Amino acid sequence: MKSAVIVFPGSNCDRDMAEALSQVGGRAPAMVWHRESELPAGLDLIAIPGGFSYGDYLRAGAMAALSPVMAAVREAAQRGVAVLGVCNGFQVLTEARLLPGALMRNGGISFVCRDVPLRVENSQCAFTSGYRAGEEIVLPLAHHDGNYQADAETLDRLEGEGRVAFRYRAECNGSARDIAGIVNEAGNVLGMMPHPERAVEEAHGRTDGRRLFEGLLEAVSERA
Repeated sequence: MKSAVIVFPGSNCDRDMAEALSQVGGRAPAMVWHRESELPAGLDLIAIPGGFSYGDYLRAGAMAALSPVMAAVREAAQRGVAVLGVCNGFQVLTEARLLPGALMRNGGISFVCRDVPLRVENSQCAFTSGYRAGEEIVLPLAHHDGNYQADAETLDRLEGEGRVAFRYRAECNGSARDIAGIVNEAGNVLGMMPHPERAVEEAHGRTDGRRLFEGLLEAVSERA
């Protein structure tokens, strides 16, 4: 699987993501600085990692969404290339309008940093094909602006189209309908607040995140 990790000023999970992709895919990803206007050719996956791009000034992800590389990410997404945004990456994807809704300040105005149980709501897209629909997994969280919100019409559409990928099993940060991750209409763009890249090996204490990358790798291999 040929992949790239986008790096912004303030990214701090880019190496975690690169290590996860190297372990599962057997190939180190390209690390692409945000000022680049082009991406490597032939990518199967673009990953936008967690962190605090531009210090989360204005709104989390707002400035990163205007970086030159994001034009290339949009074009790749339109061609069907898989795009994964985790934590700050999810925020960037909503600010770039690649996903609907917005990530707001956590309910309770507190930073959340703990392992949380999730339910896999949709196992039909490439990102979730390694799980069973309805399965419960546990992944780590670490965010201050993970409260997913959208208007009622958008939320109903996400639910009706099966585009909610992950849902918190217990109230976590105030997210509407306990949404933890969503996909776009085509199913090739996933934004999620929990960190699968921090749960890929036994040294992490759990490996529930590994199957996200393994399922994606299998899906990409089948298309090749």
